[in-house]
Amino acid sequence: MTEENPLRPEHFAREDESDDSTFYVEPRLVTHIDDAAIGALSKFYGQLIKPGSNVLDLMSSWVSHLPETLALVGLTGLGMNAHELEQNPLLTSRVVHNLNLEPELPFDDGVFDAAIVSVSVQYLTKPVEVFAEVGRVLKPGAPFAVAYSNRLFPTKAVAVWRALGDREHADLIGLYFRLSGAFEHPDAFNISPGPGSDPMYVVVGRRRA
Repeated sequence: MTEENPLRPEHFAREDESDDSTFYVEPRLVTHIDDAAIGALSKFYGQLIKPGSNVLDLMSSWVSHLPETLALVGLTGLGMNAHELEQNPLLTSRVVHNLNLEPELPFDDGVFDAAIVSVSVQYLTKPVEVFAEVGRVLKPGAPFAVAYSNRLFPTKAVAVWRALGDREHADLIGLYFRLSGAFEHPDAFNISPGPGSDPMYVVVGRRRA
């Protein structure tokens, strides 16, 4: 039996409904979390993702927050700004793609060993469809890690995200995982580095076998 979907279109309304491609046309070569949070996230990814993996960095930019010492077979960055993706030295493949217009991913089934989204899930207007697509392109048992903090572009974040606090955000992401039907029960982690730094959380679901 599938879980009833409590999400409604109004939950994904945004203050700024203008074309996302226009909003993201100017490169933003900045980090949206502080160095301590970046370090905590990089360490978490390094422990989660096995060396030799083929990884999908969804909603990518000029930084992937993966350890530079993590030896990967491939790292595909899918994002909105070509210049930002070109500035990311870890990427082995780059795809410019608007998930809010086209939640379908341009990849074959079961080609990735892991997938990540770093501090961007709050901008998805069709998250359940995107999560289902991530499940499709992952291998069985592969992790999908969704990392978030309290930083955002408020005019582009969806209404349901803006209405919730940090703890409830983990529940919302967990709901996305469950409604997608592609993942085992997700686990939530508080990896915040401590007082004075940006909070950092990750929700991880594994592709159903």
